Amino acid sequence: MNEKSDYHASIKELPEDERPQEKMIRYGAGSLSNAELLAIIIRTGTRNATSVEIGRKIIEYLDNDLSCFHQMDVLELKRNPNLSGVGIVKACQIKAAVELGRRMKHKDLPEIRITSPQDVVGMLMDDMQYLKQECFKIILLDTKNKVIKVEEITRGTLNSSLVHPREVFVKAIKQHAASIILVHNHPSGDTEPSAEDKSITKRLVDAGELIGILVLDHIIIGWETFLSFKQEKIL
Repeated sequence: MNEKSDYHASIKELPEDERPQEKMIRYGAGSLSNAELLAIIIRTGTRNATSVEIGRKIIEYLDNDLSCFHQMDVLELKRNPNLSGVGIVKACQIKAAVELGRRMKHKDLPEIRITSPQDVVGMLMDDMQYLKQECFKIILLDTKNKVIKVEEITRGTLNSSLVHPREVFVKAIKQHAASIILVHNHPSGDTEPSAEDKSITKRLVDAGELIGILVLDHIIIGWETFLSFKQEKIL
């Protein structure tokens, strides 16, 4: 008499209530583990591993910290020697799902009211702290400090030629913003403002006062930390 084996070569050989797709249909997405959700995203396994096993391997490598996906681009996922079974297609599928989640998180931005630097950080930290280039954004606010829109001005090493008042305030004027908040990241993770950061800030503050659109703050985002020019009395 053959004993039942716990080894399964494919998802189809798993008991029905252990298959990720069937579990989602029956019990909802919240019932699935992170590895099972990844298995649904990447869809298929390899000759040597099921999609669930690949998903589990990814989660174990990330130490269950899903925010690491923000740090890794498609090629890093594909080339990582610890993630065998993740080719270019699976890497693209994972990054597409991460990007959709990021966009859904911010779909209701106009309902957000900014009352402190922490509000800004809560809104943009996840998106910006792991970027490999400096990214300069402005948050456009109405008269009640509600977010109208977040606009990206430039990416790359910040300097006064790239962050020009004209480029910043033309966007604010088009959206009828009453005030703006400046936000950029430091890829090094260190939030200490550079001389160029301070120079750009002063230039934009001065231009805003002339136009009648106040610069309320400039926030630098690092790794799990931030610096507010307003709080530090630099502004």
